[in-house]
Amino acid sequence: METLYEDSETGCCPKFDPVPWDEKEVSFEGKLFLKDRVKTFLHIPINFGGIMVKDMGLIQKADALAEKPLMLYDGDSLFGADIFIAVSKEIPGKETVKVQGKFLSKVFEGNFKDSGKWVKEMQAYVKSKGIQPGKMYFFYTTCPKCAEYYGKNYVVIFSKID
Repeated sequence: METLYEDSETGCCPKFDPVPWDEKEVSFEGKLFLKDRVKTFLHIPINFGGIMVKDMGLIQKADALAEKPLMLYDGDSLFGADIFIAVSKEIPGKETVKVQGKFLSKVFEGNFKDSGKWVKEMQAYVKSKGIQPGKMYFFYTTCPKCAEYYGKNYVVIFSKID
C-alpha cells in the first residue's frame, strides 16, 4: 500500500496530534493552498470525496504534497463550500492561493453533528481573548475511515483575528 505521508498507519491520513493546534495563534503566511469548490446541500457536502481524490491525485502527480497535511474548509453557503489543500508548489491547471491573516485555533473532537456547538464554543473562546471572531475555517484532520481507525474524530476551527 502506497502511503501519502510517511507517518501514516493507514496509508491515507496520518494520526493527528491535537497539542500543536489547540488554543494557538496561527499564521498561514506564505503557505500555498490548492483551491477548489465542493457542492453542498444545507451545508452537507455532496461531492467532497470525489473532489478530494481528484485533487490529491493532481497534487501527487505534480509532486506538490505539503510536508504536513492541512485542508481548510469554508462552508460559505447552503449549496457550496471552498476547500483549500496545502501544497508545496503551484499545481498546473488549478487555482493556487494564500490564505492571509492571523487566526486563533481550537481543537474539537466528536461527531460532525456537533459543529454548530463547536462554532459557538470557538466564538466564546475568541471573545474571551478580547477579540471579535472573524471568518472561520474548519480543518477536518482525517477522513471518516481514518477517524474510525484512530478512534478519534478531531476537527480544528480557525477564527481570523486580524
